[in-house]
Amino acid sequence: MTLTKANSKLLALDTSTEACSVALQLGSEILTLDEVCPQQHSKRILPMVQQLLSEAGVGLAQLDGIVFGRGPGSFTGVRIGVGVTQGLAFGADIPVYGVSTLAAMAQAAARLHSATQVIAAIDARMAEVYIARFALNDTLSNALMQAQSEEVAIKPDALSAFSLSGPVMGVGTGWQTYARQLSALQHVSIANDILYPSAQDMLTLALPALASGAFIAAEHAEPVYVRDEVTWQKLPGK
Repeated sequence: MTLTKANSKLLALDTSTEACSVALQLGSEILTLDEVCPQQHSKRILPMVQQLLSEAGVGLAQLDGIVFGRGPGSFTGVRIGVGVTQGLAFGADIPVYGVSTLAAMAQAAARLHSATQVIAAIDARMAEVYIARFALNDTLSNALMQAQSEEVAIKPDALSAFSLSGPVMGVGTGWQTYARQLSALQHVSIANDILYPSAQDMLTLALPALASGAFIAAEHAEPVYVRDEVTWQKLPGK
């Protein structure tokens, strides 16, 4: 049987930012649960998953797979998301698929604001943002945001290197944290209602992968950090 939106059963979860997000798709019905809970991800994510499964009356083994936010984002948060996904998938013997957190926010801009060009930026700390540019591919049966640049960690001032033409929507915490540095950009309108990735939009982005058989075994799930973790600053003269 070919898996489509009409008959798919998918769980999606994300813990890559200050928010925890869970979504459950059962055919055309989608249940969602989102909480902003900094540093509480390891405590909240499993109860949130269980809440949605209980509301829907389904078990993990009945699902076609699990979608997870693969990053970029908080190093600890991304690791938690991958680890929880692997644990759930191993137990239920179902495959998994990782979705970019930046792409998920871009997809939210299309869903909520009909945006066609988006720059997604997550505060990466250390005076940097994780950033990528996306454009809507409306030639597909299900219009999806597609990356127009690599995901990079850069100083906000370096955003001028992005080629902008026409109206562009900015999403993510990077636009709030570095509002002063980014305020000079032309053609960009900020979506203040899209600060964090939503598992709901990860479901949308994962459906083509489910239909094409691109989901993978849980042991192959990998985080995407974009940059290596740096926990210290070299002192002058050292």
